[in-house]
Amino acid sequence: MRSSLLLALIFGLALSARAADVCNPRDLQGPYGFQLTGETTISGEPQPAVSLGRLVFDDSGGVSGTSSVKFAGLLLGNPVTGTYEARANCTVSWSLQDDSGAYQHFRGVAAPGGDRVRFRQTDPGGMHDGLLVRTAAEGCKVSDLQQKYAFTLSGTVIPMTEEGASRTVSAEGVMEEDSNHHFHLTLEGKSPYTADVAISVESDCTVEQEVVLPMEGDSTTVKLRGILVDRGKQILAIQTDPGAMVSARFTAR
Repeated sequence: MRSSLLLALIFGLALSARAADVCNPRDLQGPYGFQLTGETTISGEPQPAVSLGRLVFDDSGGVSGTSSVKFAGLLLGNPVTGTYEARANCTVSWSLQDDSGAYQHFRGVAAPGGDRVRFRQTDPGGMHDGLLVRTAAEGCKVSDLQQKYAFTLSGTVIPMTEEGASRTVSAEGVMEEDSNHHFHLTLEGKSPYTADVAISVESDCTVEQEVVLPMEGDSTTVKLRGILVDRGKQILAIQTDPGAMVSARFTAR
């Protein structure tokens, strides 16, 4: 409860601090990738969750796209449609309905120019740490990837059977392209670790990554799905393996 109140207070202060900014509501039009993380109490007890998706804001107040959420260790994905309102004071709100008929509601603050929005889910018990970043309207390709990214990865992994216990994961390091256009990921720490990364970029700017990482004294294949945003300078991602409520961000150096 205290953490939720603190997040709400911080978000409220952010809104106040940005009150002097002026935005053109039409700047929000176009495609965006988003990442949303945190705890949710929508189903009762607090549980970690992560969400990733691609949304397109049109010129008539409509929004459409796809949204995937990792909850209770399972990956659920749905097409979504809805409406949005962008205001001159840089605040933005939107609602989405998935193909089951369920609604979700969001509110945030856009940077002037509309390239980036910090947001939260306003439904009771919703996640609070959201980032919406503009992606390429003309689509993406592998060559849009930057040569070097700093990355962070964090979250919770829960057992998908009765055996085992939940654990937190955290890692940071660098992903870099070599002269043969192959990517390698290096974990920072007392014992640096480097592994090859299998990576692909779809035309809708979806990025699929697969890498073997050391986890609890063993090697584990980690699969990430992300969205390439900000002209290839950032990848917003989540881990898609069963049981993992883990998010990752790659930022060009």
